[in-house]
Amino acid sequence: MTKLNGERKSTTQHQQMSKEKILITSALPYANGPLHFGHIAGAYLPGDCYARFQRLMGNDVHYVCGSDEFGFAITMSAELAGRTPQEHVDIFHAINKAFFEKLEFSFDHFSRTTWPGHVETVQQYFQDLYKNGYIEERVTDQLYCEKDKRFLADRYVKGTCPKCGFDQARGDECQKCGSSYEATDLKNPRSKISGAPLILKPTKHWFLCFDKFKDKLTQWIEDKKWKPNVLNFSKSYISELRARAITRDSQWGIPVPLENTEGKVLYVWFDAPIGYISASREWAEKIGDKEAWKTYWCDPDTKLVHFVGKDNIPFHTVFFPAMTMGQNQPYKIVDEVPANEFLNLEGRQFSKSEGWTIDLERFFLEFTPDQIRYHLAANAPETQDSEFTWKDFQMRCNAELLGKYGNLANRILVFAQKHCNGQMPKLADLSGQDKDFLAIIETLVDEIKQSYKTFRLRAASQGIMELASAGNVYFDAKKPWVLAKDPDAHQAMQNTVGCCVECLKALALVSSPIIPASAQKLWQLIGYETQLAAQNWRSIMDEKIPAKTKFPEPEPLFKKVENELIQKEEEELKKVLEKVDVNVEPPKEEITFDTFQKLDLRVGQILAVEPLPKSKKLLKLTVDLGFDKRTIVSGISQFYEDPQVLVGKKVLVVANLKPAKLMGVESQGMIIVAGLEKGIEMIHLEKAQPGDAVS
Repeated sequence: MTKLNGERKSTTQHQQMSKEKILITSALPYANGPLHFGHIAGAYLPGDCYARFQRLMGNDVHYVCGSDEFGFAITMSAELAGRTPQEHVDIFHAINKAFFEKLEFSFDHFSRTTWPGHVETVQQYFQDLYKNGYIEERVTDQLYCEKDKRFLADRYVKGTCPKCGFDQARGDECQKCGSSYEATDLKNPRSKISGAPLILKPTKHWFLCFDKFKDKLTQWIEDKKWKPNVLNFSKSYISELRARAITRDSQWGIPVPLENTEGKVLYVWFDAPIGYISASREWAEKIGDKEAWKTYWCDPDTKLVHFVGKDNIPFHTVFFPAMTMGQNQPYKIVDEVPANEFLNLEGRQFSKSEGWTIDLERFFLEFTPDQIRYHLAANAPETQDSEFTWKDFQMRCNAELLGKYGNLANRILVFAQKHCNGQMPKLADLSGQDKDFLAIIETLVDEIKQSYKTFRLRAASQGIMELASAGNVYFDAKKPWVLAKDPDAHQAMQNTVGCCVECLKALALVSSPIIPASAQKLWQLIGYETQLAAQNWRSIMDEKIPAKTKFPEPEPLFKKVENELIQKEEEELKKVLEKVDVNVEPPKEEITFDTFQKLDLRVGQILAVEPLPKSKKLLKLTVDLGFDKRTIVSGISQFYEDPQVLVGKKVLVVANLKPAKLMGVESQGMIIVAGLEKGIEMIHLEKAQPGDAVS
């Protein structure tokens, strides 16, 4: 066997001189339930693959994450489960950490926001912002439960609708008449949890004046080359900035560091992103160098990358940068935010409560971490929502991992055992075909490198399979089994095997960020004893495998996913569907084709989103139709926790609908959406341009 020995001193010296500090974070998972593959596809696998890639590039990488453990939802869940909040988060911190370990995530540190150092870091942010004049105190009336001695958020309130009198109305909307209102408008409000009556009670809170950062943020974001949806969304948010409450009444959270603030804690959205910094502080303490974290967070030359899902965009591109601008430490502000869309399961959102999920314990009994890592990478929701289907998972595993990647490795190494004494042959007098193949390897490796560098896991996965296919095509074209029978063609046969083994070396390298265990196994099968993840990308490509390097006996890299396993998983999901009452609306009255042709369906791009005052349902959308910019009022607000996620989306619009006034605003069209049991799904278009006709 052999080891990469780094003999190319000029390359090594260059790498040391050009070493870059890369600080990587993945959104802190909320410790209120177990993670699933939908979460992994958005913020975590992309972050891990990028960290692994940057380490291979020889850069100084620091990758942190951790559990987000505060918030009102956790106190409620803990109470329902008969646990303290700390006991509750301890359980899910352990579960989610174990899940990441099972998937072989390479965090340098996985922290949690309940460690003492996090409190100190968050309170430093608050105190600086307060002293610098960015935080102000206000008193507001909120619903209070005297029985439970606490204020309640809208979702934990019910009462009598102020419009129709329905006495089981929710805290923000009446499910009987559809009216929207503030929870404080309810008649006879009561706790959804205990049924106890609620009263209006004044409470003091602190607000962060984000509007004071509008100019700084506008200037800062101007030169960012982010994804269009991330950039447009963020700019729209900045233009609408206003003061936002950063405290709430609770005993569970980071205490407000001011006098006479007993029972006041900081909102979880304020403390969570600061958790990246405190996680690095905890890492530094654990390695015995308390100041080590500053080499990343306090160095302006560090490149900071936040991996998040689309629902976390404003917190990482607007709020956290503003908070950092307003405090006094020289902390790094984000450079890249490669936010991803959502991954669904067989046409529906993952839902643990409904059972629409994948049983992880059963999954890892039958399948490997690399199989799911590859599938999620190849199907990454980078520009639009994507789907996990069991059939597609089977195809990726069998046709690509096994059929292309694994098949290439097996046939080459088995042939080398039989015809090359199980060792690397010496390359000599390469033919034009051999040289062309080596050039193809180099080109594909460079393309894959660029894909990793620009956060395109799908393209990297495609490139990996292109490389495997190129190896199979070359091996078939050279027909080494024929050359082996001709003594005069012995060197040509050896060249074929040697070039193919070089292809396997490149394949192990470029696939290591996505399927680290399989890549490491392949690395060892071609004679290396080292850890592939600790090597250098350029050195691997520059240094040829020495002749006579001994190969161990070949082993299969992947196993076939049998139909029976997939059918079993599909049947489990069917059982869930059978338990769900689905009321399908009957078709409407038939129309003629001529009537249908009167509809003018166009592609529109949403430019801006504004809430309509006094309405919790309606949104005022500014939509570019190519030939015109229209105002469209749409009743979809309640289906989006943050409607600003719609900015930049291309949607389907009825462009010739007669204008109508809704809440005093003229609506000049209609957005087409699909109605689901618990909400809507908007039709997002990708390649079409504003104004394109749809027929």
